[in-house]
Amino acid sequence: MAHSEWTRRQFLRRSTVLGAVAIGGPTLLSACSSTSSGDTLQTAQDSGTIRIGIANEQPYGFADSSGEVTGEAPQVAKAAFRGMGIGNVQNSVVTFDQLIPALNAGQYDVVSAGMFITPERCQAASFSTPDYTALAALLVPRGNPQQVNDFADIAQKNVKVAVLSGAVEKGYATSAGVPEGNITTLDTQDSMLRSVIDDRVYCAALTDISLKWLVKQNPDAPVEVTESFQPEQDGQPVISAGGFVFRSDDNSLRDAFDQQLKQLHDNGQWLRLAEPFGFTQANVPKPNVTTQSLCGA
Repeated sequence: MAHSEWTRRQFLRRSTVLGAVAIGGPTLLSACSSTSSGDTLQTAQDSGTIRIGIANEQPYGFADSSGEVTGEAPQVAKAAFRGMGIGNVQNSVVTFDQLIPALNAGQYDVVSAGMFITPERCQAASFSTPDYTALAALLVPRGNPQQVNDFADIAQKNVKVAVLSGAVEKGYATSAGVPEGNITTLDTQDSMLRSVIDDRVYCAALTDISLKWLVKQNPDAPVEVTESFQPEQDGQPVISAGGFVFRSDDNSLRDAFDQQLKQLHDNGQWLRLAEPFGFTQANVPKPNVTTQSLCGA
């Protein structure tokens, strides 16, 4: 099925670097000794090295065309770690749904992937203070012929939607009444884009930041992003905020990181780091958006 100038060759070329990093990451980390939970901060400061996990979700944490790991979360994390006296950051890439399991298995020390803070995830790991907030959006065919603009529309018009494996959007879709059979779970943004282009699904759901970046990187793809919207779950609006993730007993590392993250927000450096990836002042968390409230405590 031909679509303008956006071709499979173009798609595969974009995917090559990401695949190389994903293969290389675990190999690198397997050579590193596993750090016992609880003393990670001291170990990292003594060695000058810390390990982060990403999921190749652009623009949160991904490999660029040269293979360098970048994105809002890694760039902010590197700045915070420098303030803690830790200058060397090693990277590992896993699928989004494996970010917390791999963290708890000791493959790396911090998830730097823009992961939303949710009550379920708070049961499995410990989150930093909120790093950013974001709204939801849908990736749809150019012109949006079905006029699908939110999860309620997906349910009402009985169209299929793609979501990222382990991400929150599946819960938003089911809460809105989208049947399980109309939800396709995929591992990468590229596969979500491909599914919309090939008409395997009508739309794909992610944050507005992710989808706007995806379209910017694929200007010839016959797709567009809907207006941003606040999702609902169980009939209530959801505040979506992302943070960095630590093992539950790595309190000293989390607390030291939080101090640095607060400084980055307060002195304006966070915005300078995040703006190149599509973030704006509107994404800075408001004072009432706290980890405690997002975890449901």
